[in-house]
Amino acid sequence: MLKKLNEATDYIRSKSSLNPKVGIILGTGLGGLVNEIKVEATIPYGSIPHFPVSTVEGHKGQLILGTLAGKEIVAMEGRFHYYEGYEMADLAFPVRTMKLLGVELLLISNASGGLNPDFEIGDCMFITDHINLMGTNPLIGKNYSELGPRFPDMKEVYDQELIHKATSIAANFGIRYQTGVYAAVTGPTFETPAEYQYIRFCGADAVGMSTVPEAIVARHCGMKIFAISVVTDLGVPGKIVEITHQEVIEAAAKSEPLMTMVIKEMLSGIEE
Repeated sequence: MLKKLNEATDYIRSKSSLNPKVGIILGTGLGGLVNEIKVEATIPYGSIPHFPVSTVEGHKGQLILGTLAGKEIVAMEGRFHYYEGYEMADLAFPVRTMKLLGVELLLISNASGGLNPDFEIGDCMFITDHINLMGTNPLIGKNYSELGPRFPDMKEVYDQELIHKATSIAANFGIRYQTGVYAAVTGPTFETPAEYQYIRFCGADAVGMSTVPEAIVARHCGMKIFAISVVTDLGVPGKIVEITHQEVIEAAAKSEPLMTMVIKEMLSGIEE
């Protein structure tokens, strides 16, 4: 596996002279952030050795290297999901590749269903913690000590200082925001009303089909993590309506400029 990671990393380095310290994973309908990046290289996933390929609408499927808010970054325009038929090791591969590229801070975005009755469609939720309801873990299997410890601590997956910065930025710009716990399920079905109720009872404020595997791997690799979830539909009793993937994409796209503003301002305030 390390050989494959090194081959992918070497290929990416052959396409760009940048040394990114920041990695970004863009979720469903949230690819507009790419328009703010001063792009040096665009690399389709299919051309990167051993890289998975996105199969879901709303996930373009390319790696972007460039600068954002004066920081060198590598961004995934489109992610991979367990429900696509990939193994957890496949979901781990891009994050580990970022680690070998030199990434120290990972910014993750997603679209989610809001479970907290105080939430509204379009809210940006800064993730404070997560619950893994996927029934598996991307670290199962052989551990590579070069990447991280066998038993990584998960006391603070999401960096509290970055969450505080995000709330300050949102307040300063008048952006409606929430903080809360994100639960990850496998999908690809949206949840039933009973499942929404169960997941809320478990302690989650929002639910989705991504992010947690990537965050676990990033934590294993020793990265700092900040994650933002855009609420695109509601799983609150009395507010549950039939939802389609296209509606999720459209709802996420409406709030994407707010998410982009928070991320740009956050990066601007980070010392080199």
